[in-house]
Amino acid sequence: MARITGSWLSGPSAALPEGNGNTDTAYRGEKLGLPQDGVGSIAPTGRRLIALLIDWLLSLGIAGLIYSASPFAQPSTITLLVWLVLGILAVTLFTFTPGQLITGIQVAMTNGAPRVDIVHAGIRSLLLALVVPAFVTDGDGRGLHDRLSKTVVLRSR
Repeated sequence: MARITGSWLSGPSAALPEGNGNTDTAYRGEKLGLPQDGVGSIAPTGRRLIALLIDWLLSLGIAGLIYSASPFAQPSTITLLVWLVLGILAVTLFTFTPGQLITGIQVAMTNGAPRVDIVHAGIRSLLLALVVPAFVTDGDGRGLHDRLSKTVVLRSR
């Protein structure tokens, strides 16, 4: 019984075989082969949150324009849909959303692909819209939405 409770109380690495649970790294992104700081390093949480806020406010403005033309649509639903479309298309086409451009971060594939394809961008945005996966992070600071979509958010400047 102690082994069972120890594994879920100690986190997911406790369930790994002996010697494989070493999650100690010198910095975030080391396991992914990323630099410790500067361009190409893991984006800090503050920049990510500011980028998300900018994207949400932009989506809210666009949704307001759409909502004013249709009295039957729900503003919150339109805002979420605009945010999803904005996120998927912008990340697929440019590797960053408007908020990420302003804050100097971008989305990259962990496999080294030059761009994020629409499938991975869609998975990432849909999971991010659920909010909870973004709060489940690993030692590199990547949310569950990034892990499942095989992406990472990096500094671009």
